[in-house]
Amino acid sequence: QVQLVESGGGLVQPGGSLTLSCKISNLNLDYWAVGWFRQAPGKERWGMAVIRGTDGTTYYSDDVKGRFTISRNTAENTVTLQMDDLKPEDPAVYYCGARFGYRDGSLYLGAGAREFEYQGEGTQVTVSS
Repeated sequence: QVQLVESGGGLVQPGGSLTLSCKISNLNLDYWAVGWFRQAPGKERWGMAVIRGTDGTTYYSDDVKGRFTISRNTAENTVTLQMDDLKPEDPAVYYCGARFGYRDGSLYLGAGAREFEYQGEGTQVTVSS
């Protein structure tokens, strides 16, 4: 059974940092793209960062580029999102998702996050002073 479990959310002040982790079971990360997307109340899901399975190429949406970093540990089957310089517009439930194949990972950014085949239950990120 495929499982994605997010952790690491919480409350942080503007300008602060958080590290989110996605533990993945029963998927070989060499064949799956994994990404992070977020969804705020009343808004559509929005893909922010993707790492492609075949070669580890990373992709970022413009609103997080330079602030967020996605990485993976294939030995532990985890994908991490390091978030720095968090802003008041960043609060949302953050999810990790997975999509089989070798397509350009930018396809899963923004509204493309709907293409993920599997996702976790999410972790809440709050940015407040």
